[in-house]
Amino acid sequence: MTRSHDAVVQDQFGPRAEAYVHSAVHAGGEDLDALEAMARLRAPQKALDLGAGGGHVAYRLAPHSVSVTACDLSADMMAAVAATARQRHLPNIETCIAPAEHLPFDDAAFDFLACRFSAHHWHDFEAGLRQARRVLKPGATAVFIDVVSPGPAAFDTHLQAVELLRDPSHIRNYTAAGWCAALVRAGFHVQTTQARRLRMDYPVWVDRMRTPDTHRAAIRSLQQNASRETADYYGIEPDGSFTLDTLQIEATAA
Repeated sequence: MTRSHDAVVQDQFGPRAEAYVHSAVHAGGEDLDALEAMARLRAPQKALDLGAGGGHVAYRLAPHSVSVTACDLSADMMAAVAATARQRHLPNIETCIAPAEHLPFDDAAFDFLACRFSAHHWHDFEAGLRQARRVLKPGATAVFIDVVSPGPAAFDTHLQAVELLRDPSHIRNYTAAGWCAALVRAGFHVQTTQARRLRMDYPVWVDRMRTPDTHRAAIRSLQQNASRETADYYGIEPDGSFTLDTLQIEATAA
């Protein structure tokens, strides 16, 4: 039986909600620290964590915001975020179940938006960005953080292939230039970008998504047969661990 993309996403992430709440690579990092510093400076009235996943952005925004809405397609994820917010005594976090492409919020409902490691799962990337712009007040800050493609075809093909084998809800890691162009088309002004490198521990990476053994074998085969240039670029290690590119983009709603 075939499934819609939204159903694939929910099937992938719903059973793994607790794993993402407790995931070390999602719960920390320089990007989260930078994001929290922006929120501290701007002190938003209403902030949106778009594609919230395990809620790590929402937990960082909450101390500096009057209210935070964590929004995600997965009901199980949102239940886990609500429970964690209660445990952490963050009563100003509320949750909403919705896809990025169809947000159930009024125009200009928020004055701060953050989206981290979510957009590469969106069925319609540009529609999600247009929705992000629609729900933001003019002049409001939006921060997008995601894994990005380095651009060259050989590196891009390798990245997309291992991502899809690991997680069938993966759509695409876009390039930095692709991100910036899409944001402009959606009605944003790009202010700053920050590139970083992020090491992925292979056993943790595949275990968190419960990647089937056949797909794990395929990933390792791709890694072991990669060209020297590709292996060097991603720093592929003997156990399959590797390093990829991430990008933080600060933009304002036009």
